[in-house]
Amino acid sequence: MSDESTSPRPQKSAKTQLRVGRLVKAHGLKGALKLELYTDDPEGRFTPGAAFTLQVPESSPWHGKTLTVREFRWMNSHPVAFFDGVDDRSGAEELIRAILWVDQDDETAPVEDDAWYDHQLVGLDVVRDGDIVGRVIRVEHLPAQDLLIVRTGPDAEVLVPFVKAIVPEVDMAAGRVLVTPPPGLFEELPADDDAPGPTTEPDEAEDPSDD
Repeated sequence: MSDESTSPRPQKSAKTQLRVGRLVKAHGLKGALKLELYTDDPEGRFTPGAAFTLQVPESSPWHGKTLTVREFRWMNSHPVAFFDGVDDRSGAEELIRAILWVDQDDETAPVEDDAWYDHQLVGLDVVRDGDIVGRVIRVEHLPAQDLLIVRTGPDAEVLVPFVKAIVPEVDMAAGRVLVTPPPGLFEELPADDDAPGPTTEPDEAEDPSDD
């Protein structure tokens, strides 16, 4: 399968990594790519010369390589970047859906709001209405959104969209994430035929004289 959700996250020695963007679409004919940003400081992250580890399928010609920024700009409010070695549209299209990771030094790296390493989230208790309903066992990065995979029982897992509306708070100090899931995410909703039906009365009492 070519979906990046099935591709292994790149590993870089003992350093931790931060996911900072995803390449979503080729732009123009000169190799530019539109970005989906996962950082609050795109100008700082995508400075010329900045290099990223790529998360791409093993079949990609870019598998195992790094990508270096040549230029970053905004076009019609969309972030767009040019990279070394990507000089035309066909080259850019080879990188669509690639996820960009950057090595971080935990002691010196700036802390970004609402950004966590995967290993920081794994193991956190998942709390709903004051009760622990499960534990995060892994994080999956899909094109549309990230998912927290929550173990709720010996053989039960729930996929929780990692969005503010459903996961309003990550409390690292307390070792938990708070969730406000929609109905049916953590429990099965009753089937329509399980609901009690309305009580009806016959329109007319049976007349014994009809026999």
